[in-house]
Amino acid sequence: MEWLWGFIGSVVIAGAAFWRGSLSGTGFLAAMALGTAMFALGSLAWFGTLIAFFVSSTLLSKFKHKRKAAAESGYAKSGRRDAGQVAANGGIGLLLCIGNALWPHPAWWALYVGVIATVNADTWATEIGGLSKSAPRSIISGKRVPAGTSGGVSGLGLLASLMGGLFVGVVGWILSRMDGGETAEAAFGLLSLILMGALSGLAGSLIDSWLGATVQVMYRCEVCGKMIEKHIHCETRALQVRGMRVMTNDYVNAFSSLAGGVICLGLFILAGISFI
Repeated sequence: MEWLWGFIGSVVIAGAAFWRGSLSGTGFLAAMALGTAMFALGSLAWFGTLIAFFVSSTLLSKFKHKRKAAAESGYAKSGRRDAGQVAANGGIGLLLCIGNALWPHPAWWALYVGVIATVNADTWATEIGGLSKSAPRSIISGKRVPAGTSGGVSGLGLLASLMGGLFVGVVGWILSRMDGGETAEAAFGLLSLILMGALSGLAGSLIDSWLGATVQVMYRCEVCGKMIEKHIHCETRALQVRGMRVMTNDYVNAFSSLAGGVICLGLFILAGISFI
């Protein structure tokens, strides 16, 4: 029955996002599969935390979209998420959920909180930071860069990143308590999840920015001269100017979310929480 209920719930949520234009056709199918598996193999805490990230990021992507349109024009992906983005943001979380289903252990949950906190923090930083009145600074050089530049950070974006990770910690704690019983997820305290979610989310988001400024592939449009993440701009093939061709934005998101998960687990261990 868990698979059936997970399928129904995922179809409803992903279908609504598809109808609102937040998911492409492939994104809808990927989100449906991801949500179904997460519900069936995990608990309310696992599934609900993922949905909280998805819903909040979807709503933020629509907030003052016209104002952010200029900065987003150079992004590799638009607000309409495809299967690659769904996999990059939720794939590692699903693998951790499968690991927990096969070998239940609190370390899986700590890793998961860090992963989801990172993707949520990075999304909030992008969507809210894009509204900053001041130009962002390069995370490498500290110099001002145009809005939307990969590796650019702003004060508003950093605050949004911190709040995005904190949000995941709060939601994760509430849902783990709603699960009831002596589950491994419910063993984590509110303060610890809030702090670890906020810190790992911020750290993972900064790692994402650093990777974006160093190894992520970047192109220059030979028509308008703009630095962009995608290889086609102004209906013309753009010139690669730096980074690794295989290191697309999706891979950067996946690597940074994994780093956020490891950081979260490390923070819990440093705080004296035993996983043995």
